[in-house]
Amino acid sequence: MKKYTFTEKKDTRSGFGDAMTELGKTNPNVVALCADLTGSLKLEKFQQLYPERFFQVGIAEANMISIAAGLTIGGKIPFTSTFANFSTGRVYDQIRQSVAYSEKNVKICASHAGLTLGEDGATHQILEDLGLMKMLPGMVVINPCDYNQTKAATKAIADYVGPVYLRFGRPAIPVFTEADQKFEIGKAWMVNEGKDVSIFATGHMVWEAIKAGEILAEKGIDAEIINIHTIKPLDEKAILDSVKKTGCAVSAEEHNILGGLGESIARTLGVNLPTPLEMVGTQDTFGESGTPDQLMEKYGLTANHIVAASLKVIERKRK
Repeated sequence: MKKYTFTEKKDTRSGFGDAMTELGKTNPNVVALCADLTGSLKLEKFQQLYPERFFQVGIAEANMISIAAGLTIGGKIPFTSTFANFSTGRVYDQIRQSVAYSEKNVKICASHAGLTLGEDGATHQILEDLGLMKMLPGMVVINPCDYNQTKAATKAIADYVGPVYLRFGRPAIPVFTEADQKFEIGKAWMVNEGKDVSIFATGHMVWEAIKAGEILAEKGIDAEIINIHTIKPLDEKAILDSVKKTGCAVSAEEHNILGGLGESIARTLGVNLPTPLEMVGTQDTFGESGTPDQLMEKYGLTANHIVAASLKVIERKRK
């Protein structure tokens, strides 16, 4: 198994903030909108350097989305920013009507997603956002795995014409991807080639999948690990090519298994290549207050849970 190491931990939201600062310099059409969370979204430098292109809308998320849709008519590329719960659940009507249905070039950028939001609790820990957003026609849905990939993804979506949902998080996690990577929307990243089980992970769960692969290797199991950073459009070819080789699969996401990455993979396999699949994610439940590590353990989102799912699905394959 290929070894991945890291020298630092950084929050993925900082990848977004740093990319926005660079985009402000290179693309005069990029504008930023924030719903009273400038510090949390790491947009202080963008605001300082480009005040005429920064709009603080206050705690008025629905207005923020509507303003962003209007700005696109004048050729601007608006990036909206707030917590993932408020970026999607609170403003779903505005996103559906003013952005998706109207095919507006709005980038909906969402921090503090999933259980790793931590102590703020269930009211803020949205675990349904990927499902909500992927069901909107024409919406691209991206969930990068570390600081570097979030930074690269933020830059890439500025060049893409059309609505995008970009999801990232609060905690500091290992930085293990290349700083100068090219981010390709809809193109999965092969983390580790293997022959015994396919592990498809997204977001914070990619590092957990890498750790799971190391544990499995000690047990003599060769896991293929693929980073599905783009939930939609889904790289179905990468998924099918992998399971043709391994014969079984595990999905891993910091999201409800209902409506998330696992369901998209299940649909792909069901239509094209029925294959045993185990899903690691939250089980149709809300979260609660706690540290990120406590919550990831309690709700079954760790490397050890991916290992258990892999062993189970391999056994199913053998029957």
